[in-house]
Amino acid sequence: MITAERKPIDEIRAIIAPYKKVLVLGCGSCVAECAAGGEKERGMLASTLRMANKMDGKEVLIQEKTLDRQCVKDFVILLDDIIDQYDAVLSLGCGAGVQAVAEMFSELPVLPALNTEFLGETRDQGYWVENCLGCGDCMLDDFGGVCPLARCSKQLLNGPCGGSREGKCEINPEVPCAWQAIIDRLDRFGALDRLEQIYPPKDWSRKQGGGPRKIMREDQQR
Repeated sequence: MITAERKPIDEIRAIIAPYKKVLVLGCGSCVAECAAGGEKERGMLASTLRMANKMDGKEVLIQEKTLDRQCVKDFVILLDDIIDQYDAVLSLGCGAGVQAVAEMFSELPVLPALNTEFLGETRDQGYWVENCLGCGDCMLDDFGGVCPLARCSKQLLNGPCGGSREGKCEINPEVPCAWQAIIDRLDRFGALDRLEQIYPPKDWSRKQGGGPRKIMREDQQR
């Protein structure tokens, strides 16, 4: 899922300072899962902004709403009946959600309240770990289900660097060595011979350099 963290409150207040009627817009999908932009976080942020404005003697209308997904047009269109009541939208969606709302309602500033971080896995309650770069050419089958691009600090494709100690990365003793995990898993599957293959440098053109990527499925289109 996409993970995110809320911007510092002082930065958020500076972003919305020019506006008198602001809609704080939560998102009920990825950023809700990572406790950054769901209904609870939306309510807390809106309350904080109201209190700060009251203490400063500022008259600013702060209202709230949450969409199931800000990145899906069918949900964003639900704002149609209320959007003209506001000077700006403060989005608690990921970067994709902010841009989707901004594209549909181009007459209004749509402002980010979050910093979008990474594609990650929920390891435990309140604990998320990056494990995918969205490279466009998945090689997990070659590496036992462990991505060396996301999880190796040096993004090595042809074996470990030699600096790890006791299964930990040399950059930080709290970071597991991705290549130790790869070797352990391939050994468990009886597939260590895969490491005899030499992998060329990653072709990053699938990820970047050609403009925004698109997926189009004619069988899904209406």
